[in-house]
Amino acid sequence: MGLTQVAGWVKRPDGRGRAVRVLFLVDTGALYTVLPERVWRALKLRPTSTAEFGLADGTALVRGVSEARFEIARRTATSPVVLGEGDDAPLLGAVTLETLRLMVNPLTREVRPMGLLPMYRALGSAAPAG
Repeated sequence: MGLTQVAGWVKRPDGRGRAVRVLFLVDTGALYTVLPERVWRALKLRPTSTAEFGLADGTALVRGVSEARFEIARRTATSPVVLGEGDDAPLLGAVTLETLRLMVNPLTREVRPMGLLPMYRALGSAAPAG
């Protein structure tokens, strides 16, 4: 399996201030997006909460969590972000990908827009089984 990278712009969730361009490593196995310290400090983000995260080696660490506005592949959305420390790399996680309605093609590893989403009638009919 190859690595996938995608460039995008990140701003404050309220849209104020200048955007920062970031080259993200796309990790569909990671839940949340990680912003390097230099990025979130440039945006003047502040943690709104903290969360504990487990690394592949079993190490647990606590990081601040905030929100940011993303523009990737001509799509814009606000998503939660982990405020990285030290040498934490920019990582684009599943929540941000799905919020932007983007997916990773498993064959080509390209980030692309999702296809049509299934929708069911809310009144008078049940969703199909299966």
